[in-house]
Amino acid sequence: MVFDTSKFPDYAKFANLNLEDQKAGARTEVDPEKRNPWDFLLWVTNQPNHIMQWDSPWGKGFPGWHIECTAMSTKYLGERFDIHTGGKEHVPVHHTNEIAQGYGAFGHQTADYWLHNEWLLVNGEKMSKSLGNNVLVTDLIEKGFDPLALRYLILTTHYRTGLNFTLESLTAAQTALEKLRNQIAALKNQADRTTLSPEKEKQIEVFRNDFIESLNDDLNVAKAIAIVWSMLGSNIPSADKYDLVMSFDEILGLKLNEAKVVTLPESVKELIEKRSKLRSEGKYEEADKIRDEIVAAGFEVSDKAL
Repeated sequence: MVFDTSKFPDYAKFANLNLEDQKAGARTEVDPEKRNPWDFLLWVTNQPNHIMQWDSPWGKGFPGWHIECTAMSTKYLGERFDIHTGGKEHVPVHHTNEIAQGYGAFGHQTADYWLHNEWLLVNGEKMSKSLGNNVLVTDLIEKGFDPLALRYLILTTHYRTGLNFTLESLTAAQTALEKLRNQIAALKNQADRTTLSPEKEKQIEVFRNDFIESLNDDLNVAKAIAIVWSMLGSNIPSADKYDLVMSFDEILGLKLNEAKVVTLPESVKELIEKRSKLRSEGKYEEADKIRDEIVAAGFEVSDKAL
């Protein structure tokens, strides 16, 4: 069973396709089941060796791959839902066909917004089965990486900007995530909540609005992450910083509210002892350099009583 795209006047609208150019460039021997080169299969029959097949009014067979996605999404999300995502390569064919199917089945497209991501690269090459450079999360866990470090890394790049995944970039993301966790752990134990001045209330409102605006700006989560760091470095009270970052994390999903016992590496312990000794000797400039090394390792140093 084939979808006759000529019956859907807006077929080319979503991807801004030039169907006349496609028709001129089509092969001479057009599939006899198709009236147009861009028609597509809804139900496939006469494939006796295909493993998965079902009985249907159109004969025994299986769904075309475009209808699979529409069937699954509408089953679990309903005839209309907010966002449909996918790689940019799906714009001219797969998602165009999904939209056509939606109109055919329901009289409207199923998703209100279609977000198309740039490709993920691995060491400068597109991740693909043919290249054999697929990276599994389980592989990263075995190498000692926190899976949320991968999430953090992805959040630092806009979805329409290509991300080049390397173990070095993941290591940097894990260090940044640990630093973020350590700062938040420190906030939990710092000063009690105080009455806010009008100036501080305004600062908090600005951070909150900036965070929301970054998400409204085509899901710019990279900008949102930058706002989190800016807020943590501000002079608003610790309790309010903590409340803000917890509300932000409801969207970011980094599980920053989960307490985590951190075992200090021996190298960091040695740096802490060295810094403490330098401070006791009044060598504050040297101590500050050691502090920078500790921070670079993903740990925060505080000289305040907790």
